[in-house]
Amino acid sequence: MKLNPKFVRLHPGIRMYNLDVPVVGLTGGISTGKSSVAKLLSAKGIAVINADLLVKEIYKREDTKAFIGERYPDCMKNGEIDFAPLRTRFFRDSNTKSMIEKFIYKGLPEAFMKAYEQLGPVDFLVYDIPLLFEKRMESTVDMTIVVYTPPKVQRARLMLRDGHMENMAQSIIDSQIPIDQKRGRADIALDNSGTLEDLAAEVDQLLRQIIV
Repeated sequence: MKLNPKFVRLHPGIRMYNLDVPVVGLTGGISTGKSSVAKLLSAKGIAVINADLLVKEIYKREDTKAFIGERYPDCMKNGEIDFAPLRTRFFRDSNTKSMIEKFIYKGLPEAFMKAYEQLGPVDFLVYDIPLLFEKRMESTVDMTIVVYTPPKVQRARLMLRDGHMENMAQSIIDSQIPIDQKRGRADIALDNSGTLEDLAAEVDQLLRQIIV
């Protein structure tokens, strides 16, 4: 499977990590269903790299634990990162959020290339990355896809999924670019306001549009 040539817009010199193959940036807001789309694409045989999984691997590193422990000792427990208080601090303190994101994102290129090499030969890949627009990385991918759900549905799903109170859920959502703005900036938007079956149909339609 190859990406439709009309969506291959970059050359390796300006593409993310100077890759020789086209990259599709898959993004959305928290609880919009981006991970569900990534799983559906993977099941169809599309190569997918998940930024959240890369970040989890970076959090396991000893240098990351040292970084968190030195600056936020209350977010450590028995030598490991205690993510509950760290998450609260992260979304309530912009300075903390900026500092941690800067550290984590410094480790992403190495983690990405390791995951890319493990894929083996591919004609293109999908990079599932939540902060594509926030980090101004859209210019480094050949095309962008946003998974969209109305803000009130997004908030309700987040509260149900993670057990957050409404104010905390809204605080997390507000830390990202509004999903309506992301939809307006993307090449293609997938509507995930319905059922999983509806989303699967959206993905099938997407593949007919972008694959040759």
